[in-house]
Amino acid sequence: MHTDIEQIQKQVEKESAFVEQLTEQISKVIVGQKILIERLLIGVLANGHILIEGVPGLAKTLAVQTLSDTIDAKFRRIQFTPDLLPADLIGTMVYNPKTSQFTVKKGPIFANIILADEINRAPAKVQSALLEAMQERQVTIGGETHKLDDPFLVLATQNPIEQEGTYPLPEAQIDRFMLMVKIGYPSPTEEREIMDRYTVKEVPTADKVVKPKDILRARDVVRDIYVDDKVKEYIVNIVFASREPAKYGLDDLTDLIAYGASPRASIFLNLAAKAHAFLKGRGYITPEDIKAIGHDILRHRIIVSYEAEAEEIKSDDIVNKIFDAVEVP
Repeated sequence: MHTDIEQIQKQVEKESAFVEQLTEQISKVIVGQKILIERLLIGVLANGHILIEGVPGLAKTLAVQTLSDTIDAKFRRIQFTPDLLPADLIGTMVYNPKTSQFTVKKGPIFANIILADEINRAPAKVQSALLEAMQERQVTIGGETHKLDDPFLVLATQNPIEQEGTYPLPEAQIDRFMLMVKIGYPSPTEEREIMDRYTVKEVPTADKVVKPKDILRARDVVRDIYVDDKVKEYIVNIVFASREPAKYGLDDLTDLIAYGASPRASIFLNLAAKAHAFLKGRGYITPEDIKAIGHDILRHRIIVSYEAEAEEIKSDDIVNKIFDAVEVP
């Protein structure tokens, strides 16, 4: 087994060379937001969609656009609005009078990286159309199924403070996002750097440094990263502690959790931890990798009860208690 880990380690070192280039190019444009940049890279490497939540002006959209600028792939930005139709997203059938036939006109969803800006402004029909694309990586137009490009990644943004004219994402869809990343304000030093960088004549831009084939090759290596049986048990215990907290000595959480994390939480904890280890140049994952990405995997999968809402207890508070209670291998 040690020989296998050594081989995986060599593969990680070989295929992760572009990570530093990507980070360097993104940092030319984005000041701070290290967690967001790291999570974007984890999404790319683990093939998982990401939901980014933060107040306006925190570079959510700019970060996604900058990531797409560094990858030589097809990028589309879709501005979600209440009057958006499924056809505006996936495409439609168009009648050609010359041939008397219908032809498929593909929508903007046919790209490698999709920026779904203000995703919670779209109505239920659009959310349903996006649901199939995110899960099955295919869309249905006129009864015919069309496969989406590979890689295919949805990076969505939403504003947590504006509720008027928004449609809360249904649990079924929000569960499709591997990560939900919450971002905050920059520090005073970062704010000064942002001001200096964006009040000059030439605004910085990122260069393309990666091709889709590099990402697909790196994903294969990420999948091969070694996970010990004890670490797998640790992942399962964390997820089950959100469903049956009393079994883990968390009796005080029983009335605070309406629904625990789904099985996707176990899958995504494993995959995202592998991607995190890859970013750190390791061929194996540790409990620290699980803890590093745990909140982003679990916060949108644990549904708090009315009692928790009344006591202003959020899912992040519950995740903290779970990590404190579950024994680390």
